[in-house]
Amino acid sequence: MTWFKQKWPRLLLVAGLVVLLDQLSKQLVLHSMPVGSGFPLIDGFFDIVHVRNPGGAFGFLSGQSQSVREFFFLFVTGVATIFILWVYNTIPETHRILASGLAMVFGGAVGNLIDRLRFGNVVDFIDWYIGDLHWPAFNLADSAICIGVGILIFHILFNRMPEEN
Repeated sequence: MTWFKQKWPRLLLVAGLVVLLDQLSKQLVLHSMPVGSGFPLIDGFFDIVHVRNPGGAFGFLSGQSQSVREFFFLFVTGVATIFILWVYNTIPETHRILASGLAMVFGGAVGNLIDRLRFGNVVDFIDWYIGDLHWPAFNLADSAICIGVGILIFHILFNRMPEEN
């Protein structure tokens, strides 16, 4: 898989796979579960639910009007994706894991942007909890973003960032 060692095909593959899996999983939820429904996958720990998040992470801005949310999230997503692509372009071929992590962030951002453009909100369906303590519901795009950011943080904390030329 020599082509995977090349930077831009890797972005298309990783980000494309994230978007594809994210959108397919959301379609499964959309077509099989009414909003607000759910079922346990691992009783007392992990449910599949169908919720809509009009806001950002942890419901950020969910109480604002739809026009404020649309402007904010489209603007922030646009700026973030341009920034991610710029940073991605600066990463040398020797940092494949870092590049893949940024591609995951890019794919996750695109996956959630598709929801915002289609529905005006994001489809979430993964619900982790212990007893009454629930993590806010999320989706595969959110997971990819978190993993990608985790890879970036690892590189920063352990001084694995590319050297400046």
